[in-house]
Amino acid sequence: MEQNDNTTISSHRARGKNLGVPELIAIALGGMVGGGIFTILGISVAMIGVYTPLSIIIGALIASLAAYSYIKLGVFYRDEGATYSFFKRTFPQSPLAASLIGWWVMFGYISTLALYSYTFASYAISSTASSDTEWVRKAVAGAVLVVFTLINLWSVKGMGKIEDIMVYTKLIILAVISFLLINHANASLPTLIDDSGEVTLMAILVASSITFVAYEGFQLVINAVNEMDQPERNIPRAIYAAIFLAAAIYAVISLGAILAIPFDEIIRNEEYALAAGADDLLGHWGTELIIVGALLATSSAISGTVFGASRQMAVIAADGYLPRPLAHRAGRVPTRAIITMSSLAFLLVLVGSLQQILEFGSVTFLLVSLLMAAANYKIRLKTGASRALTILAIAGLSMGTLLILYYEAINQPRQLGFVVGLYLLLSLGAWLYARHHSRVSRR
Repeated sequence: MEQNDNTTISSHRARGKNLGVPELIAIALGGMVGGGIFTILGISVAMIGVYTPLSIIIGALIASLAAYSYIKLGVFYRDEGATYSFFKRTFPQSPLAASLIGWWVMFGYISTLALYSYTFASYAISSTASSDTEWVRKAVAGAVLVVFTLINLWSVKGMGKIEDIMVYTKLIILAVISFLLINHANASLPTLIDDSGEVTLMAILVASSITFVAYEGFQLVINAVNEMDQPERNIPRAIYAAIFLAAAIYAVISLGAILAIPFDEIIRNEEYALAAGADDLLGHWGTELIIVGALLATSSAISGTVFGASRQMAVIAADGYLPRPLAHRAGRVPTRAIITMSSLAFLLVLVGSLQQILEFGSVTFLLVSLLMAAANYKIRLKTGASRALTILAIAGLSMGTLLILYYEAINQPRQLGFVVGLYLLLSLGAWLYARHHSRVSRR
């Protein structure tokens, strides 16, 4: 999934002309390292324990397969609209294709908004007496959504300045957290592996698929296609480098966490896993640093998603595949789309758990990436894509989607019902709007 803005403002930083590879890598990292590690760590450790860093690396390999088709389509179309525009232009005679990708992409963004606001709230109250009170956590999640909704409604320029501060500060804090955790390790990998019992490859692959949403955001590079030199060279360099760096950051932090913090502490407090047990390990200031890092990372992700995805929603609505009133703008600001996205994200927070939201986001990211791979395969002679690599991407992304669904069917059928139910509603909405669009077009 990606965030779209037809102005020259990135959802994570103000962009100038002729962006080079370092700037493009920063844009992608700003999108990916947006709270993902704070969100996925507890759930992954609960599933596979010491093998969490390995699942993160496998997730990066799957993300690289997904990136392959985005890169080929991005270089070929050179369209800032990315996912939605690529699919609509590849299947121009199918209103259902355009409507379906539009609905899935938008609700994928809404799920990431819900995920990051939920994680923000979990860390914000982690050191208080209300740390395990669900209604307090959800109220705080709603409050942070309101704050960044108002910021996006009032001042695009102010939002951009806040984003600059958050993006670069969070990367520094994450580096410090990694050092502190590894420096305070009280276990070794061989010991943890010996004590972990049997963990199957299937379990590791399932964990990689469920936590795949942590790599959402590399597509932001494509939104800058009109502001860079030599996109055919710079897009792939920036995206692959950013995925590698994000994987390294995630892997190092997760390694430090499993070496330094007891597993039962991480699992018992999976909503704020990095802060769990850190007070005894790092002291008061170390714990506060972790909390500040989590709040900055999730705030950055919330602000950037509201900014970019609301503009994508307005474009899709203007095309007739979402309610027309959502296309309304006050100046250049899509006010109704901003309010609608935040409201739906809060509704998802109210009705879903952290794992339900995480799984819905990962399934959406996998499905949308799979559709991009299918589009790339359809026009592979035009994009110059390798047939073998494109088929491998389709297979890998299909496997990831099926693994999540299989895991849910076996272990948590009610959560599977939640995810499938949401997709049935989304697909029904997409179908109805595709029919309406077809009728209007024939008049």
